[in-house]
Amino acid sequence: MDKTLLLGYAASILTTTSFVPQVYKTWKTKSAKDISLTMFLMLTTGVTFWLIYGFLRNDLPILIGNIITLILCSIILFYKLKEK
Repeated sequence: MDKTLLLGYAASILTTTSFVPQVYKTWKTKSAKDISLTMFLMLTTGVTFWLIYGFLRNDLPILIGNIITLILCSIILFYKLKEK
């Protein structure tokens, strides 16, 4: 496997899994009151754009990472918007 592709997968795994502790805490407490709605809306929009970019470039590490990240961010956003 190409070193550049390996780097892409490593980056994708690290950035995607970084959301797991926050999703777990939000899910466990059923609260996202201390999370910035503006930040998560901007992040979710950016992740969506990265997903489109990955699709247009046919870049598997970008696609996989951003699909999972979008799901994780959406869970947090769900709890945040549910509190409003």
